Amino acid sequence: MTSKPAFKVRGISDLKDMLEQSAELYGNNNAFWLKAKNGKYFGITYKELKSEVDALGTSFIKLGLKDKFIAILGENRYEWCVAYLAAVNGTGVVVPLDRELPADEIENLLIRSGASAIVFSQKHEKDMRHISSTLSSVRYFINMDAEEDENGFLSLKKLIKDGKALMTEGDHSFTDAPVDPNAFNILIFTSGTTDVAKGVMFSHKNIVSDIMSVCSMLYIDDTDSTLCLLPLHHTYACTTSFLLMLYNGCRISFIEGLKHIANNMKETSPTIVMAVPLILEAMYKRIRDQISKHKSTARKAAIGMFICNFLYNLLGIDIRRKVFRQVHENLGGKLRLVISGAAGIDPDVSKGFRSFGISLRQGYGLTECSPIVTVNQMDNFRDDSVGLPLPCNEVMIYRPNKAGVGELMVKGDNVMLGYFDDRLATEKALRDGWFFTGDLAKMSRNRFFSITGRKKNVIVTKNGKNIYPEEVESYLNKSFYIAESMVYGKYDEATDETFVYAQIVPAFDNIKEKLGKPAVTSEEVFSIIDAEVKAVNRSIPIYKRIRRFTVREEEFAKTTTRKIKRYLEKIG
Repeated sequence: MTSKPAFKVRGISDLKDMLEQSAELYGNNNAFWLKAKNGKYFGITYKELKSEVDALGTSFIKLGLKDKFIAILGENRYEWCVAYLAAVNGTGVVVPLDRELPADEIENLLIRSGASAIVFSQKHEKDMRHISSTLSSVRYFINMDAEEDENGFLSLKKLIKDGKALMTEGDHSFTDAPVDPNAFNILIFTSGTTDVAKGVMFSHKNIVSDIMSVCSMLYIDDTDSTLCLLPLHHTYACTTSFLLMLYNGCRISFIEGLKHIANNMKETSPTIVMAVPLILEAMYKRIRDQISKHKSTARKAAIGMFICNFLYNLLGIDIRRKVFRQVHENLGGKLRLVISGAAGIDPDVSKGFRSFGISLRQGYGLTECSPIVTVNQMDNFRDDSVGLPLPCNEVMIYRPNKAGVGELMVKGDNVMLGYFDDRLATEKALRDGWFFTGDLAKMSRNRFFSITGRKKNVIVTKNGKNIYPEEVESYLNKSFYIAESMVYGKYDEATDETFVYAQIVPAFDNIKEKLGKPAVTSEEVFSIIDAEVKAVNRSIPIYKRIRRFTVREEEFAKTTTRKIKRYLEKIG
């Protein structure tokens, strides 16, 4: 099934067309709102952005990079975005790389992609020097921060300056370069939770179809602004917090790091943010804890919520932003919409944000689908669902069981071209035009979809019961004393049965606060976690109950969207 659009959107054929239209429509609007070294913010308009993209693209072609692979490595910043658009809009194939990868893996991906150039930030200069001495296939190393070319490395700033001069002299090689919407122009290496990185191939058509479809389901316009919280090399952030925002004439800012989210929210006053559950659940817990610290504050909040809900639900009068003014001010004062993706979010968190007057809508997607597949609409949503399919794709459940659970399949313009240099993986994932996601899902009577877990993770008991680890983990992670958990199945030879086990990372600071001690023993920690596990077991069916658990101090290895890399964890 698919969905009908809720809003009319303008058509774009490719990302180059998108930027040209946005520069024409929103030319004097700020495309970016950036923090200078002195702490003050300044804007870069859509006209200025297009001028710099065109100039850099012209220099790329002058260097002989037409139809070549150009990698980008660095933190979220304006220069990253300019390099991306210059590489993809008439030069060649853009290859965004995970900035947190070790140098040897960066080198491996440069080899795998056959990159001819890499644009990088100063933080990676030392690694690039080492790689340049051993990897001759990369012809150009381009530093985002250098003012001038130095020791064989090129300066991005100088390339932009030189490109402007070339254009003044009549060089239109980049601006006149046609873009084939169906051609392979984007290569994303996944950071999966169950496997090693695959190279996902995209066309412009894949990305722009997803952008237009999302905007047909959620209202966004040029008065909106965003604070980009997630790394741009990941498709979720790149499509939604960057490209989709440019399509709508919005203003983009970047966080200085996860520790600075609260301060950056106040400084930039975003109206929309795209985030992952781990960030949103932490934000909501912090707000809730501040409210509940004092009995009088908690009582006022409870009364306020009751009055707000009564007036809004029965009379359509919305006073939530006034009643919870302090909450809004701490989030910048203008936040109206939060989109959660990359993993399932606790429905109570969605309801909690809504009670403060902030709409939180959950969506679902995968890298291979550009990435959004389903999303909840503004006036048609369910907190326990990932929403309705986008108009650009069809969604079906493959071979559902008696409970209606089966593998989710997707077909549409947003589905990838295939896996790079991996024919077997492509043929396994793409069959008869359908992409088999590997995610298990079910559909409600009113056609809302819910994700129950990963196909590879499901635990099957001796009597045929299916247990989805993610469901049990959601119960555990609600505990104030549990930071995170990983649930898995373990076969017991003595009983010829598979039982549910868990690894749990305690929320040590909260445990210390509970016990009123600056330091706690392992026995004290185990006792508290044991009580929490027993409480969870009482609330779920017997066959899903946790048989045993272990406590670990270090957090799990995660992807850039904060999902646990299960395949890295040794489960004994």
